[in-house]
Amino acid sequence: MFARVIAFEALHDFIPLYPLYQLLFTDHGLSAAQISTLFVIWSATGFVLEVPSGAWADTYSRRKLLILGALLSGLGYAAWITWPSFAGFALGFVLWGTSSALISGTYEAFVYDELAARDRTAHYPTLLGRARSAALVMNLAATALATPLLNLGGYVLAGVVSVLSCLAQALVAWSLPEARPVEAARESDETGTRAAFGNYVHMLRSGVTEVLTSRLVRRAVALVALLGGFLAFDEYFPLLARETGALTSVIPLLIAGTVAAQAIGGALAGPAYKLPAATFALMLAATAVLIATGALSGSAWGFLPIALGYGLMQLVIVVSESRLQDAITGPARATVTSVSGLFAEVFAIAVYGGFALGSMWFTMSVLIAGLTIPVLLTAFVVPFALPAPRSSAATEASET
Repeated sequence: MFARVIAFEALHDFIPLYPLYQLLFTDHGLSAAQISTLFVIWSATGFVLEVPSGAWADTYSRRKLLILGALLSGLGYAAWITWPSFAGFALGFVLWGTSSALISGTYEAFVYDELAARDRTAHYPTLLGRARSAALVMNLAATALATPLLNLGGYVLAGVVSVLSCLAQALVAWSLPEARPVEAARESDETGTRAAFGNYVHMLRSGVTEVLTSRLVRRAVALVALLGGFLAFDEYFPLLARETGALTSVIPLLIAGTVAAQAIGGALAGPAYKLPAATFALMLAATAVLIATGALSGSAWGFLPIALGYGLMQLVIVVSESRLQDAITGPARATVTSVSGLFAEVFAIAVYGGFALGSMWFTMSVLIAGLTIPVLLTAFVVPFALPAPRSSAATEASET
C-alpha cells in the first residue's frame, strides 16, 4: 500500500504542461487580463467545491473520488490541447479545480484512515513526507522533460504525456485498498437518495462543528491553512530571479533548487515528527530570516538561503498536517481537512492580491521580504497552535 500511496501523489505532479501552460495561453492569443481571469475561474472553482467535496469524501468511497479526481484533471489538460481557446482553457481550469477539490482532503483522510484500520498511524508522518517529496521530485522531472517534449511535438505532445500521467494516477488509485466502511445509506431505492443526502449533510455539519467547537482542531486547522498559503511565495520566484539579472536559461535551475529543498524537507518530516513545538517555531522563524535575506541580496546566490528556508517550511507544513490528522476525532476527517484547504486558498488569494497591489510601488525583492513578516509572526503562534505528537494528542483532544 505504501508504494501505491506514494505513486499516486507523485503522478499528480508529473505534468509537463505545468511549466508551459502560460506560454500555451499566450501563444493562442490570450491577453494578460484573460489569463488572470482564467486563474480566478480556477481559484473560484476550488473555493466553492473544497468543503462540499470533503463532506462527500466522508460519505462516499474515497478511493472512487481519487479515481474521479485524477480522470477529471486529465480531461482538463485534454481540453487545453484539443480546444485551444479561452473557452477551452476555462473548461480545463474548471475541471482542474474540481479535481483538486476532490483530491484535497480526501487523499489525506484516506491514507490516515487506511493506516488506522491497520493500527499503523505512527507511519503517517513518514508516509506523507515521502509522498510529498516524491511529488516534488516528479515535478522536477516533468519540468526537465517539458522543453524536449515541446521541441519534439509542441504543446500537444506535452499535453498527451500529462493526460497519460493522469490516467496512470487513476489506475494507481483503482488499485488502492479501502478498509474504511463507506457510511452511505443502505435503504431502499425509494428512500436511498434522500437518506444519502441526509448522511452527507450530517457529515458536513459534523466536520464544520468539530472545527468550531474543538479548540485543538480549530487552532491546528488555522495553522495548516496559514502555512499552506505561504506556499504562494514560489509563484514569484521566477520574477525575483529575473530581477536579480539571472539569465532566462538559469532561472529554471534556481527554481529547481527550491523544489529540491522542499523534497528534502518533506522527507525529514517523519524523523522530526515528535520534536517539541518550539523547535518548529524556530524553524519557521529561520524560514522568514533566510527567505528575506535571500530576496534582499540582489544576487542569484540569494536563492541558496531561499531554498534552505523553503525546505524548512515544507518540513513544518508536513508535520503540522500530520498532527492535524492526529487531532481529528470525529467521523468527518476529510471535511475537517478540506476546511483547512479552503482557508489556505483564501490566504493565498490574499497574498496574490497583495503582490498585485504592492507591485505598483515596490520591487519584487521587497515584496517577498515583506511577506516573511507574517511568516515570522506565525512562528510565535506555532507553540500554541501545533497539536502535541500522537502519544499525547488524544489527551489534549479530551481536554477540549
